[in-house]
Amino acid sequence: MAKVMIIGAGGVGGVVTHKCAQLSEVFTDIILASRTEAKCQAIAEQVKEKTGVTIRTAQVDADNVPELTALLKAEQPFMVINVALPYQDLHIMDACLEANVHYLDTANYEPPEEAKFEYKWQWAYQEKFREKGLMALLGSGFDPGVTNVYTAHMAKHHFDEMHQLDIIDVNGGDHGHPFATNFNPEINIREVTAECRHWEDGDFQPTDAMSTKAEFTCPEGVGTYNIYRMYHEELESLTKHFPTIKKGQFWMSFSENYLKHLEVLENIGMTSIEPVMYEGTEVIPLQFLKSVLPDPASLGPRTKGRTCIGCIVRGTKDGKEKLVYVYNICDHEACYAEVNSQAISYTTGVPAMIGAKMMVEGKWMKEGVWNMEQLDPDPFMEDLNKYGLPWTEVELSEHPLEK
Repeated sequence: MAKVMIIGAGGVGGVVTHKCAQLSEVFTDIILASRTEAKCQAIAEQVKEKTGVTIRTAQVDADNVPELTALLKAEQPFMVINVALPYQDLHIMDACLEANVHYLDTANYEPPEEAKFEYKWQWAYQEKFREKGLMALLGSGFDPGVTNVYTAHMAKHHFDEMHQLDIIDVNGGDHGHPFATNFNPEINIREVTAECRHWEDGDFQPTDAMSTKAEFTCPEGVGTYNIYRMYHEELESLTKHFPTIKKGQFWMSFSENYLKHLEVLENIGMTSIEPVMYEGTEVIPLQFLKSVLPDPASLGPRTKGRTCIGCIVRGTKDGKEKLVYVYNICDHEACYAEVNSQAISYTTGVPAMIGAKMMVEGKWMKEGVWNMEQLDPDPFMEDLNKYGLPWTEVELSEHPLEK
């Protein structure tokens, strides 16, 4: 049906490649490209062994717009699935525009020199993509991504007005390392240590990073965890596109061990993005830290436990207050058995494949730049159940964070 190019050969790139190969009738030609082609080739070998599908590979520097543009013009894919670093989003979007190729990513652009999460840079591409007759789908991961679709699903099927949104992301997994991050260490630590902002009273309210904590008991026996309020990019688009939301919060679980190590790293200046001198060489601490921590893609074989990610929405339907929770539970070991990955990469990679499938099939094909919640949630929700991320929805009698 369509040729696609996947850019990025980390843990998420591996999952996307596996899942696209499983739907070879939709993704009829798959090219996996990254700066290090050997990583692409290793993934291609895994995919061939599990599915029998041949994945072509390519070497490309996604920061080099002319180089990437030349590759896209030579291959002429229907679309790019961008699972590279968020710093590279704009360069890849520029190349897609030059080569007349549709675009999808899983995380919003972030400038390398500042830990700042905003959609403004990508929203500014609206007219450029529209004039070219191209689509750019932003944030087709889990959070952002599935959480946006969950919210749109509830707006469509459960509420006349949504008033409060709580996105809760719990990783109940254990990888056995003293300290490791489940996705790119540099991006992960920048996100966690950034100032928290939550939506209330018509604006984002700032608080210190990790200063607000709650206890949350996950359904289906996943467990009880401490969760911390932090800023996440989907709050920006969801509060824009659903203006009746009066309060919006994002919560994530962290173990005491993770927080203890993070505090030590902060105290010695290792969470900074400002250059420092180390043994006579200028280095950026977070980039150096990335080089010494375990590669997140290596955690799959040793990670056990389950994730639980979902949205709790309070609002009104037919004049009556209603409280609904939609969530997914994902098992780390089952993910590894299927696609050689832990559940953090899996829960991002599967929605990237489904978002691309929506575009290839024409179910989500609109000119311009779009966030997930602006599109019909029904076909995406249906495919979540089909392709590895089944969801459950329950109506609650009380809000679990307000007991």
